[in-house]
Amino acid sequence: MSHSSLTRSALALALLSAVSLPAAAATRVEVQAGRSYMDSHGANAAFVEAVFDPHPIGASRFTWSPDVSLGWIDGRDVARYDRMEYTTRPPVTLLAGGARLRTSDESAWYHPFFFSFQLAATNHTTQALSSHYQFVSTLGWQARHFTVALRHISNGSIQEPNRGETMALVGVAFDL
Repeated sequence: MSHSSLTRSALALALLSAVSLPAAAATRVEVQAGRSYMDSHGANAAFVEAVFDPHPIGASRFTWSPDVSLGWIDGRDVARYDRMEYTTRPPVTLLAGGARLRTSDESAWYHPFFFSFQLAATNHTTQALSSHYQFVSTLGWQARHFTVALRHISNGSIQEPNRGETMALVGVAFDL
């Protein structure tokens, strides 16, 4: 995929995410950092995530919130992949958009937990992320100004290899 095609895809994803947001939505911004692993090889990772006002899911006790992320995963020096089509060396930047799911019952002990699912576009392909389109799944816990999350990024076997990135992130949060 060419750089201009990826740029257009990322811009389209950002615009689609923005169109779905109400103009006066309150925004929670999280700045997250941690360690990502492909197999047993680690790399640093950082994300900035914006989570918007929750919306009820029918008559259930659950809500969904529009959720957009800009992320970076550093490259790795794994020599055995250097001569392959996909190496581990380039750092990857990704733009993702989707939804964060939570319970609406603020008195429940599990209210701070969330699950999010996003679709992402990347600027590079690697052994871990071998296509420019990825699925992002996150299971986390959020307090007023703090977040802890486990995140997995994978192309869902759309293209091989499909090693994926699995990371533990901690973050600080604030409301705009």
